Amino acid sequence: MTQSVNLLSRRAVLLSAAALSACGARPSGADGPKTIEAAVAGSWRAAADRARDPWRHPVESLRFWGLRPGHTVVEFWPGAGWYTDIVAPYLAATGGKFYAAGLQASDADGRAMEAAYRHRLEAGPETYGKVTFTAFGPTSGPVAPAGSADLALFLRNLHNWMAAGLAEKAFRDAFAALKPGGVLGVEEHRADPAAVPDVMAASGYVPQAYVIQLGQEAGFTLAAASEINANPKDDRNHPFGVWTLPPVRRSSPRGQPPDPNFDHARYDAVGESDRMTLKFVKPPSKPGSPRG
Repeated sequence: MTQSVNLLSRRAVLLSAAALSACGARPSGADGPKTIEAAVAGSWRAAADRARDPWRHPVESLRFWGLRPGHTVVEFWPGAGWYTDIVAPYLAATGGKFYAAGLQASDADGRAMEAAYRHRLEAGPETYGKVTFTAFGPTSGPVAPAGSADLALFLRNLHNWMAAGLAEKAFRDAFAALKPGGVLGVEEHRADPAAVPDVMAASGYVPQAYVIQLGQEAGFTLAAASEINANPKDDRNHPFGVWTLPPVRRSSPRGQPPDPNFDHARYDAVGESDRMTLKFVKPPSKPGSPRG
């Protein structure tokens, strides 16, 4: 998990500097993006992030998860803010609310990542609106008021939470934050279903059946599974796990300097990882039962 935090931290600092120096038009209040397509096309998004749209399919994914104007959304561990740059401006323009449940950083890199992310959003209220910052981690409390959220998002983080023993807590915390009928959207690197399950997710890949099991054990119902983010070219046979592929492009074991002689061509040709895209729903409350 520390390696993932380090990568995100460096990227967050770069994006923060880029955002502060950007000269493009920025939306303000009612002038902001009223559609998901407009938010994805926003000039405030970093060029490197926009280049990943063909792999992450943000319009299709957010429509699949049911994002609507005026929604309250909780993003768990937003990192440097790839999806935040789409969802927060959309919610700000449509009367919604955005909760950023960052990691409970205990190291310098993690704290730097969190500080850069928060500074960037607070420096651009005309773009992002008023974001509420909460936390998700081993000892964190509620990520949002109980029963308040329409949508919670787990975006390529379950492998980190499995390694840290936080996966079950993530599902419980999302369930508590969501309204009855609210949606949990999951995007995660997908393991070969025939592979031996690895509870530590050392390769970065997670069995889809295991994710569904975790959701159901937390009380969710699986509403749908989509192949929006599937990549049949990804055979998952990479020397440094999923991080061998773009966008990380690791060329040496974790903690070692990059190998200048590593041949990236084969892995660049694969593109980004094969990913599951799941939609869980918190069941509606039964008559007479407590809400939340």
